[in-house]
Amino acid sequence: MKKIGFFFLLVSSLTFAQKSVLEQKINAITEGKKATVGVSVLGFENNFKYNKNGDKPLPTLSVFKFHIACAVLDLVDKGKLSLDQKLFFKKADMLENTWSPIRQKYPDANVSLSLGEVLDYTVALSDNNGCDMLLRLIGGTQTVQNFMNSKGVKGFQIKRNEDDMHKNWKTQYDNYSTPNSAVQVLKKFYDGKLLSKKSTDYLMQIMIGTKTGTNKIIEQLPKNTPVAHKTGSSGKYDNGLTVAENDMGIITLPNGKHYAIAVFVSNSTETDAVNCKVVSDISKAVWDDFNK
Repeated sequence: MKKIGFFFLLVSSLTFAQKSVLEQKINAITEGKKATVGVSVLGFENNFKYNKNGDKPLPTLSVFKFHIACAVLDLVDKGKLSLDQKLFFKKADMLENTWSPIRQKYPDANVSLSLGEVLDYTVALSDNNGCDMLLRLIGGTQTVQNFMNSKGVKGFQIKRNEDDMHKNWKTQYDNYSTPNSAVQVLKKFYDGKLLSKKSTDYLMQIMIGTKTGTNKIIEQLPKNTPVAHKTGSSGKYDNGLTVAENDMGIITLPNGKHYAIAVFVSNSTETDAVNCKVVSDISKAVWDDFNK
C-alpha cells in the first residue's frame, strides 16, 4: 500500500509541476494584453487538465458551427436527414456583407448543394450563409441548444444565427461557451458520446481539413500534425474592439495520444495580429509541454 501511495503522490506531484510550468508560460504570453484570454486543455489519455478563465462564458463566434454540425449529424444518424439531400440556395439566402465562400463560387445563387457539401463549407471554410441554411433546415438555434443539453454539455449557449450577429454585432455575446465546456464537448465527441462512429469520423475529417485560422492553434505545430479544429473570429468594432478571436481543437501527438485545447481571446483592443499570436503562442506552449 505504501508503494501505491508513493506512486500516486509522485504522479500528482508531476502533474502539479507540469501545470505550474505551463501556467508560467501562458501567464507570460497573456501578461499586459488588453484582452480577456480563456484557455482550457484536457489530455484525453492522461486526463491532464489546465485552465485559465476556464469557467468564464466567452463569445463563441464561428466556433459554434461545430455544435451546429453535431446537431445536424445527429439528425442524419436518426434517419431524419441525409448527407446526399439537396439544399437550394436562393439569391435571398446569399447575404452580401458576410464571409461566404459559397457566395463567392455561386454569386448568382439559384444553386443546389448536398447537405454534405454545405457541412464542409460551414465547418472547414466557416461559411456564414451555409451556417444559416443549416440552422433553417433543423429548426433554428434552439434545436442545437436542445441537442447539447441532452448530451450533458454545460456552459454553452446558442441563441443567434449569423444574420442576427451581422445586423447587430452586440448579439454576438448571446452565443457563448466556457473554455472548459469547449474541451469537454470535444472529448465527448471524440469518445463517440455525441454521434455515431460514422458521423464522428466524418466530422473529424472535415475539421482536420479546416482552411481557416492557419495563424492560430496550428501555426507553430509541426507540419502535418493532425488537428481537428474550429475557428471563430469577429473582426473589429467600436473603438477597435475585437469581440472574439477563437480556436478549439483535438490535437494528435507524435506518440498517438491526444489532447483538446480551446483558446478564446475576447474583448480585445489589441491588433488582429497580436490576438492571433496569443492563440498561436499558447498552443505552442501546450504542445511543447505535452512533448517534453
